[in-house]
Amino acid sequence: MNKRIALGWSLAGVVAVACSPDRLTTPAHDDGIFKESGIALDLIPPGQTIPFIPVATSATCTVGGRGGQQIVLPQGYIYSVVASEGPGFGNNADMHTMNEGGPNKGRFLYHTLESTPGGVSVTDLVTGVSRFLAQRADWERFDGIVWTPWNTILAAEEVNPSSRADPDVPQATAGLVYEIDPATGVATVRPALGAMAHEGIRVGADGNVYEGEDDGPGHIFKFVPDTKGDLSSGQLYALKITNDLGDRTGDAVWVPLDRTAVQVNANTEAIAKGATGYSAVEDVEIGSSTGDDHRGNHTIFAAISGEDRILAVNLNAHGSQDVVVSDYVRKGVNAPADFESPDNVALDRAGNLYITEDPGGSAPSKTLGDDVWFAPFDQHSAAPSLPIQRFFSITDCNAEPSGLYMSISNRTLFVHLQHRGGDGADLSLAIQRLPDVSFSRGKGN
Repeated sequence: MNKRIALGWSLAGVVAVACSPDRLTTPAHDDGIFKESGIALDLIPPGQTIPFIPVATSATCTVGGRGGQQIVLPQGYIYSVVASEGPGFGNNADMHTMNEGGPNKGRFLYHTLESTPGGVSVTDLVTGVSRFLAQRADWERFDGIVWTPWNTILAAEEVNPSSRADPDVPQATAGLVYEIDPATGVATVRPALGAMAHEGIRVGADGNVYEGEDDGPGHIFKFVPDTKGDLSSGQLYALKITNDLGDRTGDAVWVPLDRTAVQVNANTEAIAKGATGYSAVEDVEIGSSTGDDHRGNHTIFAAISGEDRILAVNLNAHGSQDVVVSDYVRKGVNAPADFESPDNVALDRAGNLYITEDPGGSAPSKTLGDDVWFAPFDQHSAAPSLPIQRFFSITDCNAEPSGLYMSISNRTLFVHLQHRGGDGADLSLAIQRLPDVSFSRGKGN
């Protein structure tokens, strides 16, 4: 049976409660990392090419979920609810990150709030208590979030145009990035990273920041700080295909953008400089952000929601600094016909990619839940992936999965269920694999 942890919130009359004794983590070990139960999600059982038996079809869904069961998982996997926004709270928790460095590494789970006002909340995975870390009246719809190598948090607004001006950056006409101190919640605006409808955001091992933009058209950006670890100034670039091998794949370059113009609207500046546009760049991922041993710091994965595909942007193609863009996952190629609107992505340390979908819709017209997919890493070819498999499916017709995040131990995959029906509480789930599971090949779930 699925274990569940009930958790309220400490704002707007909702009381926070500690989680039950079967919580995900145990007390910190001497190395300061909080240990999770279960085994690594990328561990492949003997005789299988993927670490689970795929879920055969999308789940039949109802409003609020099927009898309290929120998702259908493969045999040997369980989920726990680690945070819940109670009725009326309405802050639509979206993306996740952990404290990947510093004291008590891996203990705290941070969430962006896709609401107005926007903000960042944090859940203590040991006590189960959640609270707001930072929120301001002028913040709008926070989406992307990432932990930096220098132990701060970057959180970004997904709006264009914006309706609530930041008093420190009044010229900005779209969403901004904020750098937040996780100890105090103090936020510093970082307009050099560009004003845009930010979606995914990641930091490479080299200190560069990679951003995806959900706009028409959307673009893929790279920010190179003038001084590594200092995001107050630097050069923003947008990706441009220079030798199109088909549907905006092929050789590419990073086009430098005007440093002043990007602080007004980076999307407008990218278009003016001839950058390549895609239909809704919903999320980006890079191997170094997850400690991936196969990818290193050389490949960006970008979810192109409006085109039913995931791009692989090789930053070090042919052993040089050349950039090459290719299709990594594409509907009708290595993804089935019911793979729709990829939204968020996360890597495990073996190089496998997890993908949420968000095709929209709700009950009563919608009868099948949204899915989360698994793109197996091909050891013999960096791109594309092996044929993707359905990892799990949501049982709530109104909910969408968002905020995929692989824990630093590689033992827990976090995901949000937004816009749930029934009691209206959006949930943050933690998915783990049980140890010593005997796998049956007879049928899926």
